[in-house]
Amino acid sequence: MNLQQLPKVELHLHLEGAAPPAFIRRLGQEKDVNLSGVFSEDGNYIFNDFVDFLRVYEAATEVLKSPDDFRRLIEAVLAESASHGVIYTEMFISPDFCGGADLGAWREYLHAMQDGAERAEVEHGIKMRGIVTCIRHMGPDQAKKAAHCAAETAGDWIVGFGMGGDENVGHQSDYAYSFDMAKEAGLRLTTHAGEWRGPQEVRDAIALGAERIGHGVRCASDPELVKELVARGTVLEVCPGSNVTLGVYPSLSEHPLHRLAEAGVAVTVSTDDPPFFHSTMTSEYEGLAKTFGWDEERFLELARTSANAAFCDVDTRAELLKRIDAQ
Repeated sequence: MNLQQLPKVELHLHLEGAAPPAFIRRLGQEKDVNLSGVFSEDGNYIFNDFVDFLRVYEAATEVLKSPDDFRRLIEAVLAESASHGVIYTEMFISPDFCGGADLGAWREYLHAMQDGAERAEVEHGIKMRGIVTCIRHMGPDQAKKAAHCAAETAGDWIVGFGMGGDENVGHQSDYAYSFDMAKEAGLRLTTHAGEWRGPQEVRDAIALGAERIGHGVRCASDPELVKELVARGTVLEVCPGSNVTLGVYPSLSEHPLHRLAEAGVAVTVSTDDPPFFHSTMTSEYEGLAKTFGWDEERFLELARTSANAAFCDVDTRAELLKRIDAQ
């Protein structure tokens, strides 16, 4: 079983968090940006805990100064994903990092990113769609600016709206205005929940209107919530390698992904911020095969679940399922 070549669909990937360290270092040198405290001596990202990870993440984005920087970044990230069998990805992109959530600037950045995605599709056969994200720890007012950018550029390429950032800041309901604005524009909804806080956070995410939950794994401690997720068909964007690296769970063997899947929850697998967590879609699959005995058919079914949960149009979904079934 060649896990690297299996067709994969990734639904939880942060653009800036997927930036290869060498790419960020090179841009930093080009722009004479001080990146002290971002990299270890061996050239990898360095951080101590989740809050420190957010600091390093945002420091690394300081080198991304122009639309062309983001075009180059999209091409680099998608080329890396395609090398691990990913045929489709939905990437979290933040207007806050693209012109400070100014709509005019956002349109310029968006045009450049779409150009990069189209080039990657031609060269590597990987499709991408964007999910605009607000950043929770920047507060509800800033989130409204991101939602406005999302609503004004919703369409075939911007297909969703979500929220990332520090889950321990505020409450999901604080961002209801932004999520309502995005929904009215026809965007599908996802939000990070149940990574650090418990089951109630997942319930709050459902109340916010999210049809997919970023992480969501803390639901495992609440059997009634698990049953509700199954009944609703709510999809979890699970990132096992990220959870283990950040200490959400001490090891993959203690991670609830397998138990949730066995209980009937619709689970998908993604890398989150792969170079930060030394992860790839191949290594995620390898860990699941070794730890839980998942085989090729289980992984193909995982890809089908992910394709069906994607926020893309019907024709794109049909194409993805055809590529998966041709394996």
